[in-house]
Amino acid sequence: MRRSVANSPDSSRPFPVFYGWVVVAIAFVTMGIGVNARTAFSLMFPPILDEFGWPRGLTAGAFSFGFLASAILGPVLGRLIDQRGPRAVMLLGVVMVGAGLGLAPLVTAPWHLYLTLGVLVAGGTVCLGYTGHALFLPNWFVRRRGLAIGIAFSGVGVGSIVILPWLQRLIAGAGWRTACLAMAALVVAALVPLNLLTRRRPEDMGLLPDGDRAPDSAGGRSHPSNVVDHAWASTEWTLARAMRTARFWWVSVGFVGGLWAWYAVQVHQTKYLIEIGFAPSVAAYALGLVGFGGIVGQIALGHLSDRVGREWVWTLACAGFVASYALLLVMRQHPTPALLYLMVAAQGMLGYGLASVFGAIPAELFQGKHYGMIFGTLSLTSIIGGAAGPWITGALHDRTGDYVVAFWLSIGASLVSAIAIWLAAPGKVRAVAGRVPRSL
Repeated sequence: MRRSVANSPDSSRPFPVFYGWVVVAIAFVTMGIGVNARTAFSLMFPPILDEFGWPRGLTAGAFSFGFLASAILGPVLGRLIDQRGPRAVMLLGVVMVGAGLGLAPLVTAPWHLYLTLGVLVAGGTVCLGYTGHALFLPNWFVRRRGLAIGIAFSGVGVGSIVILPWLQRLIAGAGWRTACLAMAALVVAALVPLNLLTRRRPEDMGLLPDGDRAPDSAGGRSHPSNVVDHAWASTEWTLARAMRTARFWWVSVGFVGGLWAWYAVQVHQTKYLIEIGFAPSVAAYALGLVGFGGIVGQIALGHLSDRVGREWVWTLACAGFVASYALLLVMRQHPTPALLYLMVAAQGMLGYGLASVFGAIPAELFQGKHYGMIFGTLSLTSIIGGAAGPWITGALHDRTGDYVVAFWLSIGASLVSAIAIWLAAPGKVRAVAGRVPRSL
């Protein structure tokens, strides 16, 4: 009896609301561990360079190559989500990340690094990270979509402030190989049982988004539609149809630029800070503090996006990366703690806000039963940006001897990204809750 009531759209409001936030909590933990398994490359980058003496561009290229190789997973994950649900995607990610980290201690040649910390770890964290979760989290919320995704994705920040300093201590005390094995054990032990509880959409359990009752339920309350462009929203969007629109390609450009800026600084920041005079421990904590600032930024900007629109929040986030790169350039001559803290705040509290609307923007434009394939293909473009940024940044450093040209290029990528999302204009298709009249 209890089961039939819980799975009915006419059920009392608390259970649907509760389970939606359970899904968010699972994503929070998965992101905190899974994404930081990839971020840890930044900490392992200096000791790997010191041990093997490989060129910086070649070594950083393992991170980029992993992104590029995993790009093919985007559309595949979308189809897998549509057909099998998120559990299959999450467990695939755990297997790949666990294998990559577990095999990394055997590295003796660059191609070993490209396969382990590159293809397997980067590919696996596409499943466990922003792309994998953005395929289904938007299904659970409409009015609070930005807030819910912001909270889920802020797990990356919590994970970074806990996991990255722990890994740095392991690297300093026992070496980067031991750190890889410890991280592999954490990924497998924590994420396999947790993600057995994940579901794709509330309708799979007889529920509705936002914990709503069905409109015709006794005592139920309907909410005004957030659709602005009814012709666009009523279209049954397939991948082929979406790709024939300018909006699809503007979102692609926005994703490329945003992820370029994000991962270029993430991979190279630790080594750069050490080179301009900061202690390795300070540089490691700075990387962790950026993620910690992302907790505030993703939740606050996610909530703000539900009030003012996704375009404004994406622009604020891009401005955060512009400020981060500008401050890093200034620190070449003035490596002061004050500028370091400002850079950390700009990158974490603003820049990382990209994540809170990463899934919401395409969901506003192309939601429907084929959304998994559409978003999976869009995520391919974001992966291209995330791969190209670190590789080109490292290659430019090898050619010029410093990061000046590379950082200016990333500033340009941020500006282009903000403009592209305004041209995609998700707010002209579906208004956010703060711009929809309240029902009486």
